[in-house]
Amino acid sequence: MQIDAPDLLSDIRNRFALVDTCPEQGKRVFFENAGGALTLKTVVETSASYAAIPDNQGRDNIASKAGSAAIATAKADFMRFLNAPNGQAFMGESGTELLFRLIRTACLGVEKGSVIGSSIEHPASRSAAIRWAKIAGHSYISVPHDDATGLVTPDAYRQHIRPDTRIATILHSSPVTGMAMDVAGIATAIREVAPDCLIIVDGIQYAAHGGVDIAAYGIDGYVISPYKVFSRHGYGLAWISDRLAALPHDSLIGAPDAPWEMGTRDAGAYASFSEVVRYVEWLGGRVSNANTKRGLIEAAGKAMAAQEWALTELMLKGETGLRG
Repeated sequence: MQIDAPDLLSDIRNRFALVDTCPEQGKRVFFENAGGALTLKTVVETSASYAAIPDNQGRDNIASKAGSAAIATAKADFMRFLNAPNGQAFMGESGTELLFRLIRTACLGVEKGSVIGSSIEHPASRSAAIRWAKIAGHSYISVPHDDATGLVTPDAYRQHIRPDTRIATILHSSPVTGMAMDVAGIATAIREVAPDCLIIVDGIQYAAHGGVDIAAYGIDGYVISPYKVFSRHGYGLAWISDRLAALPHDSLIGAPDAPWEMGTRDAGAYASFSEVVRYVEWLGGRVSNANTKRGLIEAAGKAMAAQEWALTELMLKGETGLRG
């Protein structure tokens, strides 16, 4: 469904800060695709309210327990946003930092073989894979993308995957070409030849442009940067499978359950992502009759994708009285 109802568009605009102004530049339209997104007003409010609270999670007081509860809620919201039926979610410094951490852990945690990625990838995953493959003694395989389509396909991966491929990286959507890759198809092609390969996906550019469905992909890691999904700067979010989580990784000695998070996390950042999920569910309710939270998220994702397609077509082709 294209979001073309004037009242709905007005309601959407009213939920975001600085839609047509900039505190430095004045009146403007924020027209960014790869570098960020508008920020929800509720994210600003939530971040500010948590920033004033001195209590950290894990302490034996009421405020600390409330912060821990907000974190637990946000993790569950993030898992629902991704449709991740198992595994775990955690926060890091940024999406790029998390990709480096996941790829480093995978490279150091498996027997020697090959690491595969593609030439279309953002440096966040490509740099990490090339660097840690070399350090860990793996060979690195680069799958070439197709210039004409702006894509790398399952068939392209299929031509380069080897039985000794231990780790694969996939870019979900390119900030350069604007195209989304067939993650499920690429993962299937990889597992046909290397069934135990650890597959890590860079979802940083994709997460705000359509629904994510971890359950359908057959992967082991998925990373996003929340400031590109209507939240704020200063943190990244990752999902990892139980298999990847079980590999040796950086963690405090003696910490229960060998956690992947490093140090005290910002409860306000977590809570701000819950506001993102609430917004997406609200949007799903405005464009569909879905009656489950996941159904609302899926409906919102379809509406976002349809709206972007319609706007792109308008810019390219124009309409009556308006040149493309």
